[in-house]
Amino acid sequence: MKIVDILEQDKMSLSFEVFPPKKETSFENVKAATEAIAALGPSFMSVTYGAGGGVSQYTIQIAKNLKEKFNIPMLAHLTCVSSSKETVQARIADMKAAGIKNVMALRGDLTPELMEGDRSKWDYQHAVELIRDLKESDADFCIGAACYPEKHPESPNQREDILHLKEKVDAGADFLTTQMVFDNNLFFNFLYKLREAGVTCPVLPGIMPITNANQVDRAIKLSGSFMPQRFKSLVDKFGSDPEAMKQAGIIYASDQIIDLYANGITNVHVYSMNKPDVAEGILKNVSAILGKNFMA
Repeated sequence: MKIVDILEQDKMSLSFEVFPPKKETSFENVKAATEAIAALGPSFMSVTYGAGGGVSQYTIQIAKNLKEKFNIPMLAHLTCVSSSKETVQARIADMKAAGIKNVMALRGDLTPELMEGDRSKWDYQHAVELIRDLKESDADFCIGAACYPEKHPESPNQREDILHLKEKVDAGADFLTTQMVFDNNLFFNFLYKLREAGVTCPVLPGIMPITNANQVDRAIKLSGSFMPQRFKSLVDKFGSDPEAMKQAGIIYASDQIIDLYANGITNVHVYSMNKPDVAEGILKNVSAILGKNFMA
């Protein structure tokens, strides 16, 4: 099933992102964790690719396993930074052979090594170029793209960032998924600006359950996301107690998701960090809401 078909339904849905192992020795542990999350029955799952494509060989393995074992629509990430056209075409062929119908087209993170390299020699500079190649392939993918509610860190301003997003949608992206957001008002404001700019495709808010105080600095560094005082107070109060912080983090994320649903957003994507207990906790908190159409 294509992700866009799920997103165009009027029913509430929840999806989870997982990541492949960084090394072969941890493959079985990661496989078990992703299967435990899939067993919860999310609307779909996505599998990340890894900075610089370093763990890309496991992305399709994980996605194919979950699709076949749990019959869940899978979204495989594909990054193009520093990749050759030949490498991307090989990955497209691999995904097609694995029966993957959905691709998240990303430029990818710039590692320190890539930052120091000569970018002029790259076949791909931006995700829009990858989207065009995916669209022109014979695989008939449903294509997702990333967006930043507070603008991409490399964009000079949000207006220009939104113009680049529109370029990605015009090139063939079927839906957008945001970087992690901790303040729903920022997402609603961003969505209004997207619609005003003529971007009408589905947009999934990305929710990151912070269940460990050590995750906060990394989350800010990765996304530049604004942390509301309400959330900072939660971390200050419960951060030193792992169990309390986990519970508080699950409740905070659940509250965000419920607020999004209540304000007209039907699809939410959760960055699960491969934690089945966290995914299960959130699902339990919204179990009576999911799969329903409250407009009927």
